[in-house]
Amino acid sequence: MSKTFLPVILGTDANAYGLAKSFNDKYNIKSLAIGTFPLKETQNSKIIDVKIVKNFKDEKVFLKTLLEIGKKYKEKYDYLILLSCAEWYTNPIVNNMEELSKYYSLPFMNKELKDKLEDKESFYNICEKYNLDYPKTYIVTKHNDNINLPFEFPVALKPSNSTLYSKIDFEGKEKCYKINNQEDLNKTVKQIFEANYEGHIIIQEYIEGADDTMYVLNCYSNKEGKVKMMCLGRCILEEHTPYGIGNYRAIISEGNKVIYEKIKNFLEDIKYVGFSNFDFKYDNKDQKYKLFEINIRQGRSSYFTTACGLNMAKYLVDDLVLQKDEKTDYNYNKFLWLHTPKNILKKYVYNKDTLNEALNLIKNNKYAYTLKNKKDNNLVRRFWINRIYNKDYKMFKLYPPKDDVK
Repeated sequence: MSKTFLPVILGTDANAYGLAKSFNDKYNIKSLAIGTFPLKETQNSKIIDVKIVKNFKDEKVFLKTLLEIGKKYKEKYDYLILLSCAEWYTNPIVNNMEELSKYYSLPFMNKELKDKLEDKESFYNICEKYNLDYPKTYIVTKHNDNINLPFEFPVALKPSNSTLYSKIDFEGKEKCYKINNQEDLNKTVKQIFEANYEGHIIIQEYIEGADDTMYVLNCYSNKEGKVKMMCLGRCILEEHTPYGIGNYRAIISEGNKVIYEKIKNFLEDIKYVGFSNFDFKYDNKDQKYKLFEINIRQGRSSYFTTACGLNMAKYLVDDLVLQKDEKTDYNYNKFLWLHTPKNILKKYVYNKDTLNEALNLIKNNKYAYTLKNKKDNNLVRRFWINRIYNKDYKMFKLYPPKDDVK
């Protein structure tokens, strides 16, 4: 390839390593990761260089750092591709697109659209317009003292604005809640607002179902707003700690034409650009896939997309470097992605059919880990990666799977 490029990845976690691994798998290149803290997931690696910046979440420091790096590398590479692994990096990118675009290729949409999609209340209003199924929803504001739900308990409760929610802290804080009665509902709402949360709170009909009723969809939309890749995965195991619930531990990739068509039409109509990540849950009561949220980036588990055959880096490079306009790729391949030891599945995947499907994929060598990499397998790294995965034995013992709240 005559054109040279450097992936500049914001984040130092497994998400960042998965992106770097995708680029290395396809193009045999090394990425640059920039973050606030050094994490073992990206340390001692041959495929990713890491730069730690103090106060990198401060927008002035953020912009100054990226402009300096842009100036440093722009003469060496034809393209610098800027990628985000978390909301706190996406927001300042979108806020400073004009200045950053002098040095970087930016697979992101404008701020107005980003804000509408990231706020869950606004997103559900958009879902209404595009006939996208989501759970029955009730909105609580800071001045709404009388909560009168139009659906029965139990319910799921979560903040509408996860960015604002991440800035507050209080005893017993959880990512989302399962609430069984009115007294607990009132208490939880009061607790959140008294901690100075400034957004709205979403209360939803609780959808029953184990981990394997959860689904995740990854897409890439090019700079013209055309969807070029769609990959659906069925979660078979996820984390159940209070503030980590919903972090996937095992996914089987598959396909669904109805979901693909609906989401493609939606993304192309709103002129979405870049990676998008959707969370669904299958509702047995009406046999519908209910949409919970969209992430304005690839998700933490997104390497499952590359692992099953649709390399995430390829779609970025085709779009931003090679200026290719290829056909849309849809995954229908079955493949197992793991972020936990294989033995954990045998103990905590309760559905026997789901477990047997996973074990058969393992038997046929159709599985992969994000952090395990034959090309990046020195002794020190191997020790820490095994330690990361083996922590799950203790975690699942303390917080075993149960019906999920999203």
